Amino acid sequence: MSRFAPFAGERIAVAGLGKAGLPAALRLAEWGAEVTCWDDNATGRVAAEAAGLTVADPAQGPFRWDALLLSPGIPHHLPKPHPAAAAAIAAGRPVLCDVDYLYRAVRAAGSTARFVGITGTNGKSTTTALLQHILERGGMAAVAGGNLGPAALSLSILGADGVYVLEMSSYSLERIRNVRFNLGVMLNLSPDHLDRHGDMPGYRTAKAQIFARQQPRDLAVLGMDDDWSRALRGTGPARWRPVSGCTPQPNGIWAEAGLLRDESGPILDLAEAAALPGSHNAQNAAAATACALELGLDRAIIADALRSYPGLPHRQEKVGALRGVAFINDSKATNADSTARALASYPRLIWIAGGTAKEGGIDSLVPFFPRVAEALLIGRDAPLLAATLTAHGVPHRILGTLEAAVPAAAAAAFAGAAPVVLLSPACASWDQFTGYDARGERFRELVAALAQGEGRAA
Repeated sequence: MSRFAPFAGERIAVAGLGKAGLPAALRLAEWGAEVTCWDDNATGRVAAEAAGLTVADPAQGPFRWDALLLSPGIPHHLPKPHPAAAAAIAAGRPVLCDVDYLYRAVRAAGSTARFVGITGTNGKSTTTALLQHILERGGMAAVAGGNLGPAALSLSILGADGVYVLEMSSYSLERIRNVRFNLGVMLNLSPDHLDRHGDMPGYRTAKAQIFARQQPRDLAVLGMDDDWSRALRGTGPARWRPVSGCTPQPNGIWAEAGLLRDESGPILDLAEAAALPGSHNAQNAAAATACALELGLDRAIIADALRSYPGLPHRQEKVGALRGVAFINDSKATNADSTARALASYPRLIWIAGGTAKEGGIDSLVPFFPRVAEALLIGRDAPLLAATLTAHGVPHRILGTLEAAVPAAAAAAFAGAAPVVLLSPACASWDQFTGYDARGERFRELVAALAQGEGRAA
């Protein structure tokens, strides 16, 4: 059997050799491409050389490659293009993401496996993992990846009955040229990554690529709970399926009085889905259900899978319970809109927040402040958050670090202030951690240390 080489004869430069870039470079070389790698960090270059890849800076000299595969986190336009991207653009070469190459490879293999692309400012990781869970419970061959989990080019080639469930960030979506999503999902839109996209219209344009190249037989699933998303309805030729966490949707799927339903009737009492609290998760469940129904699964199977979904780390994840107080890790909430969804899920709480604030800080969270017994602030922009809390009379303390905030929150909760301690920072983590996941893991460790202390005291 001849070697599968869908990219034979193509010259591809790969810049950024992190968790997606290096696997992509190796897979592209395996599939026949002439690959040249670069990373601004020497560690990445050493790893590529050790793997037998050619290492050279594509920004030095004429850009001789057919395309540049650029790590999603590296800008090619705003706020300032990376030198490799500037070189590619000057040479008239496309700047692409790894999902584009996965799509081309699958189709080159003759597979008609379906592609589901899921995006939105918030909820895309949960919806991606939830849909994969539902499909697997229904006996379908489904793999999840992209912005969540394995890099796209680490995924296997699936057969005709397979389904790729891909979380798509705006960073990746603005770099697709060939991908057609058989099912495209837009959950919601709120201000985020505006430094990268310029403004909200620019951000929405990038996100709307989830529906680009769809055809009339495809499905576009659209969240209806915010104005920016609603405005996209009817902008493409696909069949539109509206979803909502709170409002009935003709020809759609929605939650009403705690029931997930469509026009045929109830699908599930969401109280039975413990890992999906709040109206935001009701919308996530509606979107995943819309996709699963489109892919041919039975309503009863979908309902059972929603009940058994275990949730994702760092997304309203219960990491401990001490003296009747629940400790919730929502470190993935790196913007105010995401934190709003968490605050709305608990009537009374101790709130740990802070880090590197996004544009607007926590001003949009004012309606939820009556739920906050006390806010404990960490990170670089704690004073900025404190100013907003002071203006609205919310009790708070600046404690600087999680190491100080967690025991202080526990003490306040144990004293009767609230039954929930919620880490939902509403800020990025880069000032103190390598990412939101590291922040969440540290929270978990500190809660575990509290539990050990409780055990010794007993």
